[in-house]
Amino acid sequence: MAAAVPSERLRKQIEALPARPGVYLMRDAKGAVIYVGKAARLRDRVRSYFGSPRSLEPKTRALRADIEDFEYIVCANAGEALILEATLIKRHQPFFNIRLKDDKRYPYLRIDVQNPWPRVAITRRIGKDGARYFGPYASAGSVRSTLDLLKKLFPYRSCTKEITGRDPRPCLDYYIKRCIAPCTAYCTEEEYAEVIAQIILFLEGKAGDVLDRLRASMEAAAGALDYERAAMLRDQMRAIERTVERQMLSTTRREELDVYGLAREGDRACVQVFFVRGTQMTGRDHFVLEGVTGESDEAVLGSLLQQYYESAQSIPRLVALPIEPQGREALEAMLAEKRGSAVEIRAARRGEKRRLVEMAQENAAEALAVLRVRWLSDRTKTATALEELREELSLPDVPARIECYDNSNIQGSSPVASMVVFRDGQPAPREYRKFRIRTVEGADDFATMREVLRRRFKRAAKRIGERALETGGSDAPAADEDAWELPDLVIVDGGRGQLQAAVGVMRELGVYHIPAVGLAKRHEELFAPGEDAPVVLPRGSEALYLVQRVRDEAHRFAVTYHRQVRRKAATASVLDAVPGVGPRRKRALLRKFGSLRAVREAAVDDIASTPGYTRALAERVKEHV
Repeated sequence: MAAAVPSERLRKQIEALPARPGVYLMRDAKGAVIYVGKAARLRDRVRSYFGSPRSLEPKTRALRADIEDFEYIVCANAGEALILEATLIKRHQPFFNIRLKDDKRYPYLRIDVQNPWPRVAITRRIGKDGARYFGPYASAGSVRSTLDLLKKLFPYRSCTKEITGRDPRPCLDYYIKRCIAPCTAYCTEEEYAEVIAQIILFLEGKAGDVLDRLRASMEAAAGALDYERAAMLRDQMRAIERTVERQMLSTTRREELDVYGLAREGDRACVQVFFVRGTQMTGRDHFVLEGVTGESDEAVLGSLLQQYYESAQSIPRLVALPIEPQGREALEAMLAEKRGSAVEIRAARRGEKRRLVEMAQENAAEALAVLRVRWLSDRTKTATALEELREELSLPDVPARIECYDNSNIQGSSPVASMVVFRDGQPAPREYRKFRIRTVEGADDFATMREVLRRRFKRAAKRIGERALETGGSDAPAADEDAWELPDLVIVDGGRGQLQAAVGVMRELGVYHIPAVGLAKRHEELFAPGEDAPVVLPRGSEALYLVQRVRDEAHRFAVTYHRQVRRKAATASVLDAVPGVGPRRKRALLRKFGSLRAVREAAVDDIASTPGYTRALAERVKEHV
């Protein structure tokens, strides 16, 4: 445990803290962020961690024991600190914080209304580009379900082609009434814009307004004797009405309301949210939080609201919860600033809102029960897989950390390699590493593997040598002495030759004590050093599924990186050769057209309209591409 009194270095840092609002980040001995907090007065809040241990909560005492360093960021006010704290928690996922269980950005629906023929697409990044964003959604499954529903109800285009109106014929979507075919000029820009306007209204929860607009269009079409269009609009209205009817009738009054329910077990909590717009529940989702042990329900709900609404694009007038969340006033101020008008957060005590909160509570408990079964099943399968792997490969211990390496190149061009890490049978994406091959020319997989493992273990070898001198010859590395923790098992994608290349480097660098195997693609055989016969894991075994999953993840990661490198090299080789096109103009061109192929297909006038380009330069680009 840490001493009751901070070190001299930490004491000086605390004394230098300003008495201003801000955010602080606590780090452990390895430099990892283990806690992010906000404060109205940084000096007082950080100093409180180093007072008498008896005055601290158990979780705070455990945190303080791991604090080796901290840093801080001064903010203009408490509201700015609240937003920054949520952003940093999402970025670092600190162990001692309550955190949304996802280390990726949440997905959104994006409608590029700034373009003449907008599309509806899924994105994980919000840009200041004039597009409309809806979300965030809890998962890719949630947002895809919404996208599928929109496609059934509204005939917008889902293709990515450039719309000229000169295509000879429409695609299948037109014939099944899923698109009004702007590509063949079967609709006007105004008619297509009306479809997009209807989608936006529907996503805003204004299904009644959509029906009113469709009814007016249907009557106008019938009045113009365009009965085919009138019938299509009638069918669309009926589909929307059926969808709305299936949604739960939530209130007798029009509302703009988000309703939350909470259930928790151990270190996890599940929060269910209902999105109520008008008199209908327009959507629902659930979120999982980790790190809730020792935290009150008020703190869990406060942290969820802070992290969720930090990036949410739709802020309601009212947020209803079973209890008042921690930091309610600061949260209300943050939401009001994002919305542009007052937002109320309150515990629902009676009436319809209480009924909705109770329903959200029940749904949260049911979702947690389903997740609990899944977690138990996953843990059991993973533990079984690791134990089977230990037995089959005769490993000294269960392999808690597995590293897998794979190469990727096309006939020797742009060679790269990947390292993926699985901890306790689960992927650890933050510890993945990419390698751009430096010393190997051509398609030499053995030499590539040797370079990658030499670069990976070189620092570990140096540490082991230093330790041997200090301890009189012991060559066992300490777990905390390598910037990248040493693995319990190394898997190389390939057969005996790849394994020999890997083991040769590991022996050369003094990490030969780490078990290593080669996984052959053809028969899923594992080759071990010094063994004549390969290890064949039983078909259907959990160990085989785990090894395949690790190998497939390494392959996916390597191929993705290789495509990025190849695409960048191809783009650079063509556009960089155009006189007058520097990095800034190249970025502007690719930002506008998205790819080199699109630039190649674009008209000279379109290229000339790009910022920084003249017609003469555009003609020069066309000559080169």
